[in-house]
Amino acid sequence: MGISEKKYRCFDKSQLVIVNQAATMAEELVSNYYKISPSQWKSPKYDIKTLKDLTPEEIIDGPFAQIIRYQGSPRGSALGSGRYDFYKVCLQDHTILQTLTTNPNLKLLPFCLYIIVHELIHIVRFSRFLQNFEATRIEKLQEERRVHGHTRAILNNVKMNGLYQVLAFFAKWHEQIDDLATS
Repeated sequence: MGISEKKYRCFDKSQLVIVNQAATMAEELVSNYYKISPSQWKSPKYDIKTLKDLTPEEIIDGPFAQIIRYQGSPRGSALGSGRYDFYKVCLQDHTILQTLTTNPNLKLLPFCLYIIVHELIHIVRFSRFLQNFEATRIEKLQEERRVHGHTRAILNNVKMNGLYQVLAFFAKWHEQIDDLATS
């Protein structure tokens, strides 16, 4: 059975409210960390979508989210000089919800906050040419390590019920990335 044929569990309405709250908080935290003004934040064009708004090609098993880069251009622009990168953060509801089910000490708001902060950091780094979107496996693993570090730095000072457990959960992921990068 292909991914497009599977039935995935999506966020319900109350969970979407929490995910939107996490996205708003994440944008503010990342803006503050990177000293990005609201007008500059519009420059790295991106959108955050949940499973119900993804195409079959944007749905994956495993990761909590993925970033897909698309090429955009202003309407009516015939020249290639107006082209820009558009990033789509594709949240994988099914993977997030499954992880919350198997880890009952994790809560949706802090978990999604971590995931979205992490993905927005990637977008900032791609937009500022601090990391190439097209990278080798080793470069991607090294970038994951860096981005997890930045995510932790941003969230360490946030006071939120359940965030400590999320940081502990992702500390294990950081160790797994280190193991993969050295193998």
